[in-house]
Amino acid sequence: MGNLIKVLGKDLENCPHFFLDFENAQPTEAETAVWNQVSAALEEAHGILAELQSYNGAGQEIREAIQNPGDLALQEKAWNAVCPLVAKLKRFYEFSLRLENALRSLLEALTSPPYAPMQHLEREQALAKQFAEILHFTLSFDELKMTNPAIQNDFSYYRRTISRNRLNNQQLEAENEVNNEMANRMSLFYAEATPMLKTLSNATTKFVSENKTLPIEDTTDCLSTMACVCRVMLETPEYRCRFTNTDTMLFCMRVMVGVIILYDHVHPVGAFAKTSKIDMKGCIKVLKEQPSNSVEGLLNALRYTTRHLNDDSTSKQIRALLQ
Repeated sequence: MGNLIKVLGKDLENCPHFFLDFENAQPTEAETAVWNQVSAALEEAHGILAELQSYNGAGQEIREAIQNPGDLALQEKAWNAVCPLVAKLKRFYEFSLRLENALRSLLEALTSPPYAPMQHLEREQALAKQFAEILHFTLSFDELKMTNPAIQNDFSYYRRTISRNRLNNQQLEAENEVNNEMANRMSLFYAEATPMLKTLSNATTKFVSENKTLPIEDTTDCLSTMACVCRVMLETPEYRCRFTNTDTMLFCMRVMVGVIILYDHVHPVGAFAKTSKIDMKGCIKVLKEQPSNSVEGLLNALRYTTRHLNDDSTSKQIRALLQ
Protein backbone atom coordinates (compact mmCIF):
# COMPACT_ATOMS: atom_id res chain seq x y z
CA MET A 1 0.00 0.00 0.00
CA GLY A 2 3.06 2.27 -0.03
CA ASN A 3 3.38 5.31 2.17
CA LEU A 4 -0.31 6.08 2.15
CA ILE A 5 -2.22 3.48 4.15
CA LYS A 6 -5.95 3.51 4.59
CA VAL A 7 -7.04 3.65 8.19
CA LEU A 8 -10.01 1.40 8.80
CA GLY A 9 -12.75 1.70 11.38
CA LYS A 10 -12.61 5.47 11.81
CA ASP A 11 -14.93 6.68 9.06
CA LEU A 12 -16.85 9.90 9.54
CA GLU A 13 -19.66 10.54 7.09
CA ASN A 14 -17.71 9.05 4.17
CA CYS A 15 -14.67 11.18 4.94
CA PRO A 16 -11.69 8.98 4.01
CA HIS A 17 -8.83 8.58 6.49
CA PHE A 18 -5.27 7.85 5.48
CA PHE A 19 -1.86 7.61 7.02
CA LEU A 20 0.46 9.71 4.89
CA ASP A 21 4.20 9.39 5.37
CA PHE A 22 5.10 13.09 5.44
CA GLU A 23 8.73 12.21 6.13
CA ASN A 24 9.59 9.93 3.22
CA ALA A 25 7.20 10.36 0.27
CA GLN A 26 9.15 10.67 -3.01
CA PRO A 27 7.84 11.89 -6.40
CA THR A 28 6.88 9.41 -9.11
CA GLU A 29 7.69 10.18 -12.73
CA ALA A 30 4.18 11.60 -13.24
CA GLU A 31 4.62 14.02 -10.33
CA THR A 32 8.12 15.22 -11.22
CA ALA A 33 7.27 18.35 -13.28
CA VAL A 34 4.98 19.88 -10.63
CA TRP A 35 7.18 18.61 -7.80
CA ASN A 36 10.25 20.34 -9.26
CA GLN A 37 8.38 23.63 -9.68
CA VAL A 38 7.04 23.60 -6.11
CA SER A 39 10.35 22.36 -4.71
CA ALA A 40 12.14 25.41 -6.17
CA ALA A 41 9.80 27.67 -4.17
CA LEU A 42 9.98 25.59 -1.00
CA GLU A 43 13.80 25.67 -1.01
CA GLU A 44 13.60 29.29 0.15
CA ALA A 45 11.10 28.59 2.94
CA HIS A 46 13.60 27.60 5.66
CA GLY A 47 15.73 30.66 4.98
CA ILE A 48 12.68 32.94 5.10
CA LEU A 49 11.63 31.53 8.49
CA ALA A 50 15.16 31.85 9.86
CA GLU A 51 15.32 35.50 8.74
CA LEU A 52 11.94 36.25 10.25
CA GLN A 53 12.85 34.53 13.51
CA SER A 54 15.95 36.73 13.85
CA TYR A 55 14.13 39.93 12.82
CA ASN A 56 14.78 42.41 15.64
CA GLY A 57 13.64 45.63 13.99
CA ALA A 58 14.95 49.17 14.29
CA GLY A 59 12.83 50.27 17.26
CA GLN A 60 15.63 51.99 19.16
CA GLU A 61 16.86 53.98 16.16
CA ILE A 62 13.31 54.97 15.20
CA ARG A 63 12.50 56.15 18.75
CA GLU A 64 15.65 58.30 18.88
CA ALA A 65 14.89 59.83 15.47
CA ILE A 66 11.30 60.66 16.44
CA GLN A 67 12.33 62.15 19.79
CA ASN A 68 14.97 64.32 18.10
CA PRO A 69 13.44 65.46 14.80
CA GLY A 70 16.06 68.18 14.30
CA ASP A 71 19.03 65.84 14.65
CA LEU A 72 19.93 64.89 11.08
CA ALA A 73 22.51 62.33 12.20
CA LEU A 74 19.83 60.40 14.13
CA GLN A 75 17.43 60.66 11.18
CA GLU A 76 20.06 59.17 8.90
CA LYS A 77 20.93 56.47 11.44
CA ALA A 78 17.26 55.40 11.67
CA TRP A 79 16.85 55.45 7.90
CA ASN A 80 19.99 53.36 7.36
CA ALA A 81 18.73 50.86 9.95
CA VAL A 82 15.25 50.59 8.42
CA CYS A 83 16.15 50.30 4.72
CA PRO A 84 17.77 46.82 4.82
CA LEU A 85 14.89 45.61 6.98
CA VAL A 86 12.33 46.86 4.43
CA ALA A 87 14.30 45.10 1.69
CA LYS A 88 13.94 41.92 3.77
CA LEU A 89 10.19 42.51 4.17
CA LYS A 90 9.94 42.92 0.41
CA ARG A 91 11.60 39.50 -0.07
CA PHE A 92 9.08 37.95 2.32
CA TYR A 93 6.20 39.52 0.39
CA GLU A 94 7.59 38.40 -2.98
CA PHE A 95 7.99 34.90 -1.59
CA SER A 96 4.26 34.87 -0.75
CA LEU A 97 3.55 35.43 -4.46
CA ARG A 98 5.76 32.47 -5.42
CA LEU A 99 4.04 30.37 -2.77
CA GLU A 100 0.67 31.36 -4.24
CA ASN A 101 1.75 30.07 -7.67
CA ALA A 102 3.09 26.87 -6.13
CA LEU A 103 -0.21 26.27 -4.34
CA ARG A 104 -2.11 26.77 -7.57
CA SER A 105 0.04 24.17 -9.34
CA LEU A 106 -0.58 21.68 -6.53
CA LEU A 107 -4.33 22.30 -6.50
CA GLU A 108 -4.46 21.76 -10.26
CA ALA A 109 -2.55 18.48 -9.91
CA LEU A 110 -4.51 17.18 -6.91
CA THR A 111 -8.00 17.99 -8.24
CA SER A 112 -7.71 17.40 -11.99
CA PRO A 113 -9.96 14.84 -13.74
CA PRO A 114 -10.36 11.93 -14.13
CA TYR A 115 -9.29 11.10 -10.57
CA ALA A 116 -11.14 12.04 -7.40
CA PRO A 117 -9.14 13.96 -4.73
CA MET A 118 -8.86 10.81 -2.61
CA GLN A 119 -7.29 8.95 -5.54
CA HIS A 120 -4.92 11.85 -6.20
CA LEU A 121 -3.68 11.75 -2.61
CA GLU A 122 -3.08 8.00 -2.96
CA ARG A 123 -1.32 8.30 -6.30
CA GLU A 124 0.59 11.56 -5.75
CA GLN A 125 1.89 11.31 -2.21
CA ALA A 126 4.92 13.54 -2.81
CA LEU A 127 2.67 16.38 -4.01
CA ALA A 128 0.44 15.91 -0.96
CA LYS A 129 3.58 16.20 1.17
CA GLN A 130 4.53 19.46 -0.60
CA PHE A 131 1.03 20.81 -0.04
CA ALA A 132 1.50 20.00 3.64
CA GLU A 133 4.91 21.72 3.65
CA ILE A 134 3.39 24.92 2.22
CA LEU A 135 0.75 24.92 4.98
CA HIS A 136 3.36 24.20 7.64
CA PHE A 137 5.48 27.11 6.43
CA THR A 138 2.44 29.39 6.23
CA LEU A 139 1.35 28.87 9.82
CA SER A 140 4.96 29.02 11.07
CA PHE A 141 5.50 32.34 9.28
CA ASP A 142 2.26 33.84 10.57
CA GLU A 143 2.92 32.76 14.16
CA LEU A 144 6.28 34.56 14.04
CA LYS A 145 4.80 37.63 12.36
CA MET A 146 1.97 37.96 14.88
CA THR A 147 4.41 38.09 17.78
CA ASN A 148 6.74 40.66 16.20
CA PRO A 149 5.28 44.21 16.21
CA ALA A 150 8.61 45.57 14.91
CA ILE A 151 7.64 44.52 11.38
CA GLN A 152 4.75 46.94 11.05
CA ASN A 153 6.51 49.65 13.10
CA ASP A 154 9.55 49.56 10.80
CA PHE A 155 7.44 49.59 7.65
CA SER A 156 5.23 52.43 8.92
CA TYR A 157 8.32 54.53 9.67
CA TYR A 158 9.68 53.77 6.21
CA ARG A 159 6.44 54.89 4.53
CA ARG A 160 6.20 58.05 6.63
CA THR A 161 9.75 59.00 5.75
CA ILE A 162 9.17 58.37 2.04
CA SER A 163 6.00 60.51 2.13
CA ARG A 164 7.73 63.34 3.99
CA ASN A 165 10.59 63.41 1.51
CA ARG A 166 8.22 63.30 -1.43
CA LEU A 167 6.48 66.39 -0.07
CA ASN A 168 9.91 68.04 0.05
CA ASN A 169 10.62 66.91 -3.55
CA GLN A 170 13.33 64.55 -2.39
CA GLN A 171 13.72 60.98 -3.64
CA LEU A 172 15.70 58.48 -1.64
CA GLU A 173 17.64 55.61 -3.16
CA ALA A 174 15.55 53.05 -1.30
CA GLU A 175 12.53 54.06 -3.38
CA ASN A 176 14.14 52.44 -6.39
CA GLU A 177 13.82 49.07 -4.64
CA VAL A 178 10.47 49.59 -2.88
CA ASN A 179 8.51 52.10 -4.93
CA ASN A 180 5.13 53.50 -3.95
CA GLU A 181 3.11 50.79 -5.73
CA MET A 182 5.16 48.00 -4.13
CA ALA A 183 4.89 49.73 -0.74
CA ASN A 184 1.09 49.84 -1.08
CA ARG A 185 0.91 46.11 -1.83
CA MET A 186 3.29 45.30 1.02
CA SER A 187 1.26 47.48 3.37
CA LEU A 188 -1.92 45.51 2.62
CA PHE A 189 -0.02 42.24 3.09
CA TYR A 190 1.49 43.12 6.47
CA ALA A 191 -1.71 44.72 7.74
CA GLU A 192 -3.19 41.20 7.90
CA ALA A 193 -2.81 39.39 11.22
CA THR A 194 -1.91 36.22 9.27
CA PRO A 195 -0.66 37.45 5.88
CA MET A 196 0.57 34.15 4.44
CA LEU A 197 -2.64 32.36 5.38
CA LYS A 198 -4.67 35.16 3.84
CA THR A 199 -2.61 34.80 0.64
CA LEU A 200 -3.31 31.05 0.46
CA SER A 201 -6.99 31.50 1.30
CA ASN A 202 -7.38 34.08 -1.46
CA ALA A 203 -5.44 31.89 -3.89
CA THR A 204 -7.64 28.86 -3.13
CA THR A 205 -10.84 30.88 -3.47
CA LYS A 206 -9.56 32.32 -6.76
CA PHE A 207 -8.64 28.83 -7.99
CA VAL A 208 -12.19 27.63 -7.34
CA SER A 209 -13.82 30.66 -8.98
CA GLU A 210 -11.60 30.49 -12.09
CA ASN A 211 -12.11 26.75 -12.62
CA LYS A 212 -15.85 26.79 -13.15
CA THR A 213 -15.89 23.34 -14.80
CA LEU A 214 -14.26 21.82 -11.72
CA PRO A 215 -16.79 21.02 -8.98
CA ILE A 216 -15.99 22.96 -5.81
CA GLU A 217 -16.25 19.65 -3.93
CA ASP A 218 -13.08 18.42 -5.67
CA THR A 219 -11.11 21.19 -3.97
CA THR A 220 -12.86 21.00 -0.59
CA ASP A 221 -12.65 17.19 -0.55
CA CYS A 222 -8.91 17.44 -1.09
CA LEU A 223 -8.70 19.73 1.97
CA SER A 224 -11.03 17.70 4.18
CA THR A 225 -9.18 14.47 3.31
CA MET A 226 -5.90 16.06 4.36
CA ALA A 227 -7.47 17.20 7.64
CA CYS A 228 -8.63 13.63 8.29
CA VAL A 229 -5.16 12.30 7.48
CA CYS A 230 -3.56 14.56 10.06
CA ARG A 231 -6.17 14.03 12.78
CA VAL A 232 -5.91 10.24 12.60
CA MET A 233 -2.12 10.35 12.59
CA LEU A 234 -2.15 12.55 15.68
CA GLU A 235 -4.72 10.60 17.70
CA THR A 236 -3.55 7.07 16.87
CA PRO A 237 -0.45 5.86 18.80
CA GLU A 238 0.46 3.15 16.28
CA TYR A 239 0.73 5.78 13.55
CA ARG A 240 2.45 8.39 15.70
CA CYS A 241 5.17 5.91 16.57
CA ARG A 242 6.14 5.76 12.88
CA PHE A 243 7.42 9.32 13.02
CA THR A 244 11.21 9.34 13.11
CA ASN A 245 11.43 13.13 13.57
CA THR A 246 10.15 14.74 16.77
CA ASP A 247 8.99 17.80 14.79
CA THR A 248 6.54 15.75 12.72
CA MET A 249 3.84 16.03 15.41
CA LEU A 250 3.87 19.83 15.20
CA PHE A 251 4.07 19.58 11.41
CA CYS A 252 0.87 17.49 11.38
CA MET A 253 -0.92 19.89 13.71
CA ARG A 254 -0.02 22.92 11.60
CA VAL A 255 -1.07 21.19 8.39
CA MET A 256 -4.38 20.09 9.92
CA VAL A 257 -5.19 23.63 11.07
CA GLY A 258 -4.10 25.08 7.72
CA VAL A 259 -6.39 22.86 5.65
CA ILE A 260 -9.28 23.50 8.05
CA ILE A 261 -8.91 27.26 7.56
CA LEU A 262 -8.64 26.92 3.78
CA TYR A 263 -11.70 24.65 3.76
CA ASP A 264 -13.61 27.16 5.87
CA HIS A 265 -12.78 29.97 3.45
CA VAL A 266 -13.63 28.04 0.28
CA HIS A 267 -16.60 25.86 1.25
CA PRO A 268 -19.96 27.68 1.06
CA VAL A 269 -21.01 26.65 4.59
CA GLY A 270 -17.52 26.23 6.04
CA ALA A 271 -15.74 23.74 8.28
CA PHE A 272 -17.88 24.15 11.41
CA ALA A 273 -21.32 23.21 10.05
CA LYS A 274 -22.84 19.79 10.77
CA THR A 275 -22.58 18.96 7.05
CA SER A 276 -18.82 19.61 7.03
CA LYS A 277 -16.66 16.63 6.11
CA ILE A 278 -14.15 17.64 8.78
CA ASP A 279 -14.56 16.30 12.32
CA MET A 280 -13.99 19.66 14.00
CA LYS A 281 -14.56 18.36 17.53
CA GLY A 282 -12.00 15.64 16.96
CA CYS A 283 -9.46 18.06 15.47
CA ILE A 284 -9.81 20.57 18.32
CA LYS A 285 -9.60 17.84 20.97
CA VAL A 286 -6.39 16.50 19.38
CA LEU A 287 -4.87 19.98 19.59
CA LYS A 288 -5.98 20.48 23.19
CA GLU A 289 -4.29 17.23 24.21
CA GLN A 290 -0.90 18.75 23.31
CA PRO A 291 1.15 21.12 25.54
CA SER A 292 -0.57 24.51 25.43
CA ASN A 293 2.61 26.42 24.54
CA SER A 294 2.91 24.46 21.27
CA VAL A 295 -0.72 24.77 20.15
CA GLU A 296 -2.02 28.12 21.43
CA GLY A 297 -1.03 29.85 18.19
CA LEU A 298 -2.87 27.15 16.21
CA LEU A 299 -6.00 27.43 18.35
CA ASN A 300 -5.88 31.21 17.88
CA ALA A 301 -5.67 30.68 14.13
CA LEU A 302 -8.91 28.66 14.31
CA ARG A 303 -10.50 31.30 16.55
CA TYR A 304 -9.56 34.39 14.58
CA THR A 305 -8.76 33.51 10.95
CA THR A 306 -11.64 31.22 10.05
CA ARG A 307 -14.72 32.62 8.35
CA HIS A 308 -17.64 30.60 9.73
CA LEU A 309 -16.85 29.92 13.41
CA ASN A 310 -19.40 32.48 14.60
CA ASP A 311 -22.15 31.42 12.19
CA ASP A 312 -25.46 30.30 13.69
CA SER A 313 -24.84 26.85 12.18
CA THR A 314 -21.79 26.28 14.42
CA SER A 315 -22.67 24.15 17.43
CA LYS A 316 -22.28 25.50 20.95
CA GLN A 317 -20.01 22.56 21.78
CA ILE A 318 -17.48 23.54 19.11
CA ARG A 319 -17.56 27.18 20.19
CA ALA A 320 -17.06 26.13 23.80
CA LEU A 321 -14.06 23.99 22.83
CA LEU A 322 -12.40 27.04 21.28
CA GLN A 323 -13.12 29.43 24.17
